[in-house]
Order: sequence, then C-alpha cells, then structure tokens
Amino acid sequence: MTDVTTPSWWAAGVLYQIYPRSFQDSNADGIGDLRGIIDRLDHLSDLGVDALWLSPVFPSPMADFGYDVADYVGIDPIFGTMEDFDALVLIAHARGLKVILDLVPNHSSDQHPWFVESRASRDNPKRDWYLWRDPAPDGGPPTNWLSEFGGSGWTFDETTGQYYYHAFLAQQPDLNWRNQQVRAAIYDAMRFWLRKGVDGFRVDVIWHLIKDDQLRDNPPNPDFRPGMPPHAALLTEYSADRPETQEIVAEMRAVLDEFDQRLLIGEIYLPIERLVAYYGPGLKGAHLPFNFALLSTPWRAQDIAALIARYEAALPAGAWPNWVLGNHDRPRVASRVGAAQARIAAMLLLTLRGTPTLYYGDELGMEQVEIAPQDVQDPFEKNVPGIGVGRDGCRTPMPWDASPNAGFSDVKPWLPLAPDAAQDNVANLRADAQSILSLYRALLRLRRARPQLSLGDYQPLAVQGDLLLYRRYHQGESVLIALNLGAAPVSAASDAFGLDGEVLLSTAMDRTGERVGATLDLRGHEGVIVGRAPEPVV
Repeated sequence: MTDVTTPSWWAAGVLYQIYPRSFQDSNADGIGDLRGIIDRLDHLSDLGVDALWLSPVFPSPMADFGYDVADYVGIDPIFGTMEDFDALVLIAHARGLKVILDLVPNHSSDQHPWFVESRASRDNPKRDWYLWRDPAPDGGPPTNWLSEFGGSGWTFDETTGQYYYHAFLAQQPDLNWRNQQVRAAIYDAMRFWLRKGVDGFRVDVIWHLIKDDQLRDNPPNPDFRPGMPPHAALLTEYSADRPETQEIVAEMRAVLDEFDQRLLIGEIYLPIERLVAYYGPGLKGAHLPFNFALLSTPWRAQDIAALIARYEAALPAGAWPNWVLGNHDRPRVASRVGAAQARIAAMLLLTLRGTPTLYYGDELGMEQVEIAPQDVQDPFEKNVPGIGVGRDGCRTPMPWDASPNAGFSDVKPWLPLAPDAAQDNVANLRADAQSILSLYRALLRLRRARPQLSLGDYQPLAVQGDLLLYRRYHQGESVLIALNLGAAPVSAASDAFGLDGEVLLSTAMDRTGERVGATLDLRGHEGVIVGRAPEPVV
C-alpha cells in the first residue's frame, strides 16, 4: 500500500448527501427545493465538505419520491426549474463545492414516455426497453422474483396479456439493460448533465441492472427469519449482481471519462467480497462502489476492527476506499449507536482511510423520528407495515433554528420535525463550542490540515476491549486515533503504541493541546486524535 501522491479531488474530499425535499423550502409549500439548497450553501461551506450529492430532482410522479423518474433530463417543478439547477451548480462551484446527481437507471416511472409506449402493444418499438414476459403455465408470474417493496416483482398488464418486472414498486418498471438503445438513451442523459457541469453521479441500485438471461427462479434464503422484510425470503442470485453488470459499469465509467475529473459512485448493498468487483477490471468501473458495511456492523471495537481489516484486504490494488454511516434509506446513526457514541462515529468516519459520505443532519446528531401512522409517506412502510422498514424517520426536515417549523419552511413541512428541533438545530449547535456540530467542523478542519487523515495509509494498532487504536501516516508523518466504544474509562500505555505528541482533538472538544504522558486515558464514549503539534507560524 502506498500513499496517494496525485489524488483526484474525491480522494481527499468529503461528500455530503442532501435529501432535497427535507433540506430547505424556499417557496412555502412544505417541501425543500433547489433555491432552498442555494440559500443554505453557507452551512456546507462552513462545515467544510467538498461535494454535495442530491437525491433525485428529476420530474417524477413521486410514487417513491423521485426514484421513479419520468424524465431523465428535466427538473421536477416541486424542486424548481432548470434555471434554478444551473444556478445551484454555478454558485456551488464558485464556493469550491462539487455537485453530484443521483442517477436512477435501473427503472423508470411507469409514467415515463418510454414505458407508456412500451406497454401500448406487444409490437411497439419500445416494447423491449422493459422486461415483458408471458405468464407461467399456471397463468402466474414468469418467475418467483420478489419486489423489494413487498409482493411479487411481476405485475400483469391486461392490455397486452404479459407481465412486466419491477424490482421495487409496480410504478417503477425495470429497464432492459440488455437493449443497446436503452443504454444509449441513459448515457445520453448522463452527458446532458455532465455538459451542464455536474461533477458525477451516484448510481442507484447499480447491482440490479442486469437480470438472468434465462429468467431462472431465485433460490430460498436459508437465513430468512420471521420479521425480516418479505423479499429477503429469496436470495437475488438471478435478479441482481449478474456478471454482465460489470460491462455496464465500465460503459458508464467511459461516459464520465469523456469529461475531466468526474466521479462515478455505485450504490451497492452486497458483501464486501462482491462489492469490490464494482471497481472493475483495471479499476475502470466505479471510482467508489459505496461501502455500507458500517451501517450493519455491530457497534463493538472488535467487530469494527475486523471489518476495516477485511475491507482493506479485499480492495483491488490501487482502489480508493470509502465509508458511509448514514443515508436516506437507513435509520439515523445517532439512533443506531446512541447519542454519546454518535461523536465516536463521527471521528471514526472522518479518520478512516477513504472518502467519507455524510448524511444531512448527522452533523447535528439528528435521531430517527417516530412517524405516526397518519403521517407515513414511505411506500415501503405502507406496503410492508409494522416491521420497521419505514424510511420517513431518517428523512425529516433539517432544523435550522428555533423559529416556527425550525426555519425549514413557513408552513407545515411534508414530514414532521424532530421533537427536539427547537433546541438541537444548526443555529444553537453552532453557538455551542462543544456541540456535535462543532466537533464535525473541527474534524473536517483537521482532516483538511493533516494529509495523514485525508490521504494517508491505515495501520491497525490494537483492539483492547472497547478501545480501538489505529494510525494514519503520510510522507513520514503520522497521527494516532484512539476510540472508546464503551461507557467505562480506558487507558493505553503510550510507549506500547508510540503515542508521542499531544491531543489534536477530543470528541469532548476540551483537551486540544494536552500532552500525552505515560498513558493515554480516555473517558467513557471519548475518542481522541494524537499527533505532533503544528509548527509555529513565524
């Protein structure tokens, strides 16, 4: 493993995901929009991130809140106009912020003109743009494939007497990526946005794009248990992660490579050993196949250390890692690990080797909001109620201040605000020098100032009970990270790990400059970064 000497911008960069509906409403309809994001760019600049990634803003019937695209080269009026989007890119770039778009190529909306044509008749020129099949001999679905949102993955169309496949909602028919015209159409849409200055794409469910050419039934999942989402009853052996997918990923990468310094991210929920295949032969696939392993790994020092080691060992030579702790589909990290450990999670995320992705509001320690049944918006929860799959609780509006509706909107927001929004908001937390927001800002400043943290190699040191120790080093300089994942105080002998230096940052924000003596002592739920003091400015 060698230091990165000529990195692309995303190697040292930090990505920040915005769920546009919930960031800032500028036109008093209760839903966030592009102008609202422009109005809040100060927050991103002040925080110190490098790129904003927008969940979909394309025209959509909103059956799945933008992940059902009706036009790949437009902006939904809910979010504003194309002029608003152009302004966002221009202003973000002027501030040194990159803009990443969410691309949803696995499926379109059933109201997309392509699908409207495709379902019109069996001999329509766009029939093969989607996955249409005759019924099984008993008249039922062609295969046993299941929708991730509940029920069969096949819906019968009375007009033409065939089924179409949808990995998600029936309103989200899957495109047929074996059809070259489909590929060309999506690649043209990508070029449209790249010419507008978009700095890359996060590709939704990229591992779903190609299905088995023989349409074989999926095998049962031997680990399925009651209470799990219904689709988990089957392994997606034939409906996802097919070998031919890598050809498409390489083609997408080639489109981005027509432009300078553009980033391709793949959303991939797969075991690490399969995930890393999406870097592609010769690293000509996704620059960053998203690594979501921290979202499900038990929050224990031994498990996290083992995960890091497994991931680092699995990476192809020269591949750049990445880490994610939160997104629009999974419960908030502060609710998963607890408010005290949310600070440890922040330090872990921003000191591991690789590109980190922050999810809006995690810098405030936002927790999962309980959504009353009458307020549920998420189609997954509506289809499969009562087992905890609802995603609304991690998509609630960003609390900016203590004014009505937390400064998010002048009217009632589309989802309820967090109950603590009047207290735990950007304005209040920014004024508190020891808040979690102040910690995130300090971590990002330190990461920018210390190349060891952004570009350096990773060296595991020790796991002792709740204590996780590792080092980052770059061009002869190193820093040490010590994280206490438990509530009890812990100590480490300094000479055993070469802890020469001083505390550069504590998660408690109260030990900067403290010399490390014979032992490094950590309070419960505390993490520290230790290194040599910065050279005095003369």
